[in-house]
Amino acid sequence: MAIKRVCIVGLGYIGLPTAAVIASRGLEVIGLDVNQASVDIINAGNINIAEPDLDIIVRGVVSTGNLRATTIAEPADVFMIAVPTPFTKGHKPDLSYIKQAAEEIAPVLEQGNLVILESTSPVGTTEQLASWLKELRPELTFPQDKGEQAQINVAHCPERVLPGLILQELVSNDRVIGGLSKTCAEKAKELYKIFVRGECILTTARTAEMAKLTENSFRDVNIAFANELSVICDKLKINVWELIRLANRHPRVNILKPGPGVGGHCIAVDPWFIVDSCPEEAQLIRQARETNDAKPDYVLNKICRAADEFKRPIIACLGITFKPDIDDIRESPALNIVKQLAAKNVGQVLVVEPNLQKLPKPLVEAGLELCSLEAAFEQANVVAVLVDHQEFRETDKSEFASKVVIDTRGIL
Repeated sequence: MAIKRVCIVGLGYIGLPTAAVIASRGLEVIGLDVNQASVDIINAGNINIAEPDLDIIVRGVVSTGNLRATTIAEPADVFMIAVPTPFTKGHKPDLSYIKQAAEEIAPVLEQGNLVILESTSPVGTTEQLASWLKELRPELTFPQDKGEQAQINVAHCPERVLPGLILQELVSNDRVIGGLSKTCAEKAKELYKIFVRGECILTTARTAEMAKLTENSFRDVNIAFANELSVICDKLKINVWELIRLANRHPRVNILKPGPGVGGHCIAVDPWFIVDSCPEEAQLIRQARETNDAKPDYVLNKICRAADEFKRPIIACLGITFKPDIDDIRESPALNIVKQLAAKNVGQVLVVEPNLQKLPKPLVEAGLELCSLEAAFEQANVVAVLVDHQEFRETDKSEFASKVVIDTRGIL
């Protein structure tokens, strides 16, 4: 299959970097997004997300004409779907964005096309995508009815990148490529080998879907162990950070760091997809999710107890993103803690977040404003370290000496 034009559906944290990297390899890339503002920003050579060096690549590929964005689907050789897969109430997977993507590209599908789902998805979603496309284009054949001879090939290749290192990891990481047929997987590999230096391993779509969910569930279970350990150490008056350092000196022990919870678009979401698929069997995975989801309330209660020690508590909350040194607030436990803290009205709340120019809408509506780190230390009598940003790690520790500190990240 000669690949000349690729359409990326969804120009967010995964879609835009992927589009830029593929375009930088000389292919024509069309970025399809429902948000006209994002389309306009990208077509001007700018970016709608924060990611190191992404602005340089986007500016270059837009100026050469290799990348352009649109809100209307156009014909292409390959369609890559990189849209959100959140969950609804009750932790049920929400596949509506994938279905919408199928509806957008179906009218322009042509014989010989390849459709790749990159969105992290519950097991069976790639088959569901192919079924939706078949319903929309019944005159075309798909792997579920024609197997290796299908006119439209469908595969799943989950993204596996770390925010802050996306451009590097898009190229260097191994990729697990699952096809609805062997031909589907092989054709998808042709595309990825254009820009991936890591190994491309072929498997079935279901196994590829489960591989991504397994990777994030493994990490979630291990973080839950650390978070539970931190709560136990609080009760037993043991320094959990020292304890973990000592335990990790064992050659076969590697305990992760506890925190105020688990955030982001992957680890805080993906394990629920496994639980939803096998609710009776996924006991440990469910418990880990519940343990990590309970940690923000535990931290919130600690902050409130600290505030009760003062007649006029002023609480400095350091960080609201879901991990250090990025601007991403998706599923952020720190953001949730600050929002609930403001709602409880236990004292004045100062928000320090060096990676954001403005606070998200829920905090603005709560009457909160961004505060500098210097001003926070001058005013606050309670300091809650919620994210271990570089600025906080490098702060003179004597600044904390006169404060009541809740350090959820072990920077002290």
